[in-house]
Amino acid sequence: MGIMTRSRHPGSGPTSNRQTDRTGARPQQGNPPRQDQADEAGRGRRGPGKGGRPPAARGVLLYGLHPVAAAWTNPERRIHRLLATDSGRAALEQAIAAARAQGLQRPEATPVDRTELDRMLPPGAVHQGLVVDASPLPELGIEDLCNELVAEPSAVIVALDQVTDPHNVGAILRSAAAFGARAVVVTERHAPETTGVLAKSASGALEAVPLVRVTNLARALTDLQQNGFWSVGLAESGPSTLAKLDLTGKTVLVMGAEGSGLRRLTMERCDAIARLPTGGPVGSLNVSNAAAVALYEVARLRE
Repeated sequence: MGIMTRSRHPGSGPTSNRQTDRTGARPQQGNPPRQDQADEAGRGRRGPGKGGRPPAARGVLLYGLHPVAAAWTNPERRIHRLLATDSGRAALEQAIAAARAQGLQRPEATPVDRTELDRMLPPGAVHQGLVVDASPLPELGIEDLCNELVAEPSAVIVALDQVTDPHNVGAILRSAAAFGARAVVVTERHAPETTGVLAKSASGALEAVPLVRVTNLARALTDLQQNGFWSVGLAESGPSTLAKLDLTGKTVLVMGAEGSGLRRLTMERCDAIARLPTGGPVGSLNVSNAAAVALYEVARLRE
């Protein structure tokens, strides 16, 4: 799977005039400092100490070995700080060496105690002794996505219709990365922010699969269809199973929120409605599980 470039073209659909980044934070004005200049003051600095309050985050806090390692080795990520316990720092050594081999500028780790990380993060967060303060990834719009894939005869995208749980969206990103999907499209409203919770659930996939936010999902589906994509909505009311469709070309798998499912206008914009062959006493799956099954089915049909 190729690396998707996250750049915005002038007038690139609904995201072209937005002034926010992928976490919803407004960008800093003026020329940003180089990575080495921005982080020089923090090199080798000790943690806040017991009972102290850590400095305010400059970006988004990512935590856990896989999300931190993936962000650390991603050239598109700017890392402000790494807070690590001794065991966390040791576990990250391979990623540190890989980033160094790429010539990436990264700050030195700030040693902290596990309890200090606990205080920084949501209750119960499994941080594995690692937290990075990282700038958001550059945004990608629908036009960017279509331009990236214009020469490819076959590609898969997942579109989510108001799926709000960050654990579900993160898990879908992970399945998308595992089965070769090129992007996950979500709505501006009624979709989770790109937080550490989402990144942790994605287990590093946030760095590999772009999360594309759109103002209007129905319009985004139209844009994709005009660029050669065939959109398939998944619903229990589908007249046929996914396996009976021709999914060898450019395909968008459209999935709705649990309970409400696909909205009427979204369903009307789909080229086909299909279902998974579920049955028995529990006839439906969690949306992230359904996405994993659907992505596997598409991958199987393309072998």
